[in-house]
Amino acid sequence: MFDWTTITRNYDLLLWGLGVTLQYTVITCLIGLVIGLVAAMLQLSRFAVLRTVALVFVEFFRNVPLLVWLLWTYYALPIFAGINIPKEWAGMLALSLYGGAYYSEIFRAGIQSLDPGQNDAAKALGMNGSMAMRRIILPQALRNMVPPIAGQTIINMKNTTLLSVITIPDLLYQAGYISSFTYRPMEVYTVVGILFMAILVPCNYIARRLEVRAK
Repeated sequence: MFDWTTITRNYDLLLWGLGVTLQYTVITCLIGLVIGLVAAMLQLSRFAVLRTVALVFVEFFRNVPLLVWLLWTYYALPIFAGINIPKEWAGMLALSLYGGAYYSEIFRAGIQSLDPGQNDAAKALGMNGSMAMRRIILPQALRNMVPPIAGQTIINMKNTTLLSVITIPDLLYQAGYISSFTYRPMEVYTVVGILFMAILVPCNYIARRLEVRAK
């Protein structure tokens, strides 16, 4: 039978883990958006070297599983760089870069979806490339970008469950810890699933509404 006392006695650990999960989601998504925008601008650059650098970055992170990047950042990067990297920073770095690669493609596709005549109109008004991007291109492209950005942010939150592999005390890690001494995994992981659904179902609904409005 379902034993609710397992949850009521350890709810503080679950809430702590949920807070860690939300914290990593918000921070890595914000950093990822900045990385993605920069990478998208480089992909659209007129300089071949910059386009190549951005393309290599995107392809590396999109074609290697996040778990591999997470483990490499935590175990291999400190050896490669010769510095000690705390697990918190390793997790933050891996999630931010991985999300940034996907955000980059969203930004690039959104910008390229606009009529090329927008650039010509901006030049006719005496704007240079960067000014046209800030004042004309990005504001118009943002409408098409919002739904996929929302969808990728939801994916990023689900990706935080991998942080437990490097012992960051997120929601999934705390669930495993509670299960290890209560021997009640059914109750614990059921509640974890419910918590994720309580957050992500409304987020998915909002993302779908944004997609409908963008059409």
